[in-house]
Amino acid sequence: MPETSPFASRRGLLFGAAALSSGALITGCTSNDAKDEDSDDKSQQVADNKPGKKVTIGFAGPQADHGWLNAINDNAKERAKKYSDVTLEATEGSNDTAAQIGQVETLINKKVDVLVILPADGKALTQVGLKAMKAGIPVVNLDRVFASPQAYRCWVGGDNYGMGLSAGHYIGEKLKDKKSAKVVELAGLDNLELTKQRSKGFDDALKNYSNIEKVARQAADFTVESGQSKMSQLLQAQKNFDALWNHDDDQGVGALRAIKQAGRDDFLMVGGAGALSAMQAIESDDSVLKATVLYPPTMAASAIDLARALGQSKGISGMAEFEIPAFITLYSAVVDKENVGKYMSTGFK
Repeated sequence: MPETSPFASRRGLLFGAAALSSGALITGCTSNDAKDEDSDDKSQQVADNKPGKKVTIGFAGPQADHGWLNAINDNAKERAKKYSDVTLEATEGSNDTAAQIGQVETLINKKVDVLVILPADGKALTQVGLKAMKAGIPVVNLDRVFASPQAYRCWVGGDNYGMGLSAGHYIGEKLKDKKSAKVVELAGLDNLELTKQRSKGFDDALKNYSNIEKVARQAADFTVESGQSKMSQLLQAQKNFDALWNHDDDQGVGALRAIKQAGRDDFLMVGGAGALSAMQAIESDDSVLKATVLYPPTMAASAIDLARALGQSKGISGMAEFEIPAFITLYSAVVDKENVGKYMSTGFK
């Protein structure tokens, strides 16, 4: 499942997933004035679709035991196939930290050019990230952050606090004209920092709407089964409310089952992460689910783009620098019936 962003208080660089994942990193434009020579020089330093220096990228992630993590693996592999100059060395993935450390060390011993690592446990894998960096292999740290910034060259991941903000503002705008509106929250695992960040963002957004009160919050386990059982408890305890925010679309499958079994259709529901099943339900518009806020698995495709640029000593288009950024936090967009067609291809199973 997605983990926490490293810089909830210092998310200085927001870089939309589309900027890196909507195709390739594209060269900048040239002009006909006296700066042509400088522009050409810059274009030579920006990664694009054209074959360049061959790069071997090592990819190590945890076991794909969640729809989002499976989508991470698929996005990385499919993105690598788009580049004739990229060879991807992917591990099987493991939730056992010792096993994943061994997999990364194997990639280091193979002397790959760049590493992309989504650690099962960021703190536990920090030392192997440091080992790679000291060996001259730059690391793109994907989503779950290492304990030291010296263990990676670039971090790219989602915004859990931003998910809560987006969900809260969407619900707030839908209910802003309703007197004494009530909302409930079906959270994820409470022992995870990401869950706390999502709830904090949601609460902060709702503070902008004086007519809205959060009357209940129930934690689930990011599974279909827990979503169904915990949502049943919420429905029994709360006979009347106007909106529900569910942190995770996988557990949302179970929540929707419980809602249907209870015969409830008197509120709107917003999901989280961007599962294909959620987007299909939004498009069908035949349930309480009206929107989901993204935690884009396309970040893995972006990580491959960044790793390729690193391996070719290039920057990215749209920025003046000759190097890739150090931190990239993806935006948590809201997907509803108006724009679901645009995002459907990013939905994960």
